[in-house]
Amino acid sequence: MDEESPPQTTSTPLLSHDHRRTPWWQQIPTNATSSLRLHKTTIWSELGGSVGDLGTYIPIVLALTLVSKLDLGTTLIFTALYNISTGLLFGIPMPVQPMKSIASVAISEQPLLTLSQIAAAGICTASVLLFLGATGLMSFLYRFIPLPVVRGVQLSQGLSFAFTAIKYVRYNQDFAANKQGDARSWIGLDGLIVALSAIVFLIITTGSGETYENVDTVAGKRRVRQRLRLLSSIPSALIVFLVGIALCFIIDPSIFTDLRLGPSKLHVLNITWDDFKTGFLRGAVPQIPLSVLNSVIAVCKLSNDLFPDHEASVTAVSVSVGLMNLVGCWFGAMPVCHGAGGLAGQYRFGGRTGASVVLLGVGKLVLGLLFGNSFVRILNQFPVGILGTLLLFAGIELAMASKDMNSKEESFVMLVCAAVSLTGSSAALGFVCGIVLFLLLKLREVDFGPEDVE
Repeated sequence: MDEESPPQTTSTPLLSHDHRRTPWWQQIPTNATSSLRLHKTTIWSELGGSVGDLGTYIPIVLALTLVSKLDLGTTLIFTALYNISTGLLFGIPMPVQPMKSIASVAISEQPLLTLSQIAAAGICTASVLLFLGATGLMSFLYRFIPLPVVRGVQLSQGLSFAFTAIKYVRYNQDFAANKQGDARSWIGLDGLIVALSAIVFLIITTGSGETYENVDTVAGKRRVRQRLRLLSSIPSALIVFLVGIALCFIIDPSIFTDLRLGPSKLHVLNITWDDFKTGFLRGAVPQIPLSVLNSVIAVCKLSNDLFPDHEASVTAVSVSVGLMNLVGCWFGAMPVCHGAGGLAGQYRFGGRTGASVVLLGVGKLVLGLLFGNSFVRILNQFPVGILGTLLLFAGIELAMASKDMNSKEESFVMLVCAAVSLTGSSAALGFVCGIVLFLLLKLREVDFGPEDVE
């Protein structure tokens, strides 16, 4: 029989318990239709939220396709199935995003990782997360990690996304070479005017991310409330994304002739022991701490903030990441995880239920089956400034999750953790420093003996 966790005595809140005595397979909802039920949302809102994490997804999958010969058609099909499954199982817009550390190593460090080594890195990372989730160790970590440390990781990831987004807007990008080019020109189909127009449009339609219910309804405010309600019903992110797709064909009309109908042929990769050794040491080792912190712990805490009645179980999320990659990576699909930034982005643009990612999955599945690997021709011409616009709002939404620190001590720990994470480009290093700082601050309050008598 489950027991209630004892109340915390520390002034700094710890993360909530995770039904730790319940097997992970019993923590997944069994009624799939309830995951898609639109309570206080609309199909247009869910469609808008469905593209909220593409600012991260497209640049990474495009770079891996161009540099590492990743088969885009295979990745689209498998990530589509992941999206549909997670949408049905979790009932919230749980994202499916690339494993960023593996992708970064694969496209930027010499010698470049082969596709088999990338897959091996994903399998190794997935195996660790599956083990941590199935044994309950992930739940143990979630229960005892101080909240300010988690907020520091979220703040650093959010700001990192925002900084990258600004670079996408201001400068030309060569994803294949992983290089930043010259300053973006003002005019042109991928110019600054297009990107800034998209930003203005998203600000006008979505504001700061609040909903119209928060507006005062007294006389004199009804018109404001009605206008905000109308604006919030516009699937703004979807409109911006579709405009970007249309611009692809205007920028390069030869796309029409280069597209080929039909899905990619599935085949099992030949992964050797040397591939596993290289993939683990170069790809999995830096990815594992990031997956544990951002793809499981941070995303579950954020889900509790955004959906208090549908908090995602860290056990189920960890096992989900493990199972996805232990299947897809063998077929050459991109290693993926669940990311807090993706959840923040999909929520920012209207995603409120599992329907959001199910719709995204259906879209990916149609494109993967219809165009296969030739769809890379479209992504290669997608306006990078528009990608930066979507990524900017997702990053800021994730960073704003850290606004609930209630004391100077909590803010101190959070900001040091975030600063170290950003400076060292390592969430794991920031996490360790945050834990050490938290323990040192608590050590100052320990009573080592009787009080001195004056």
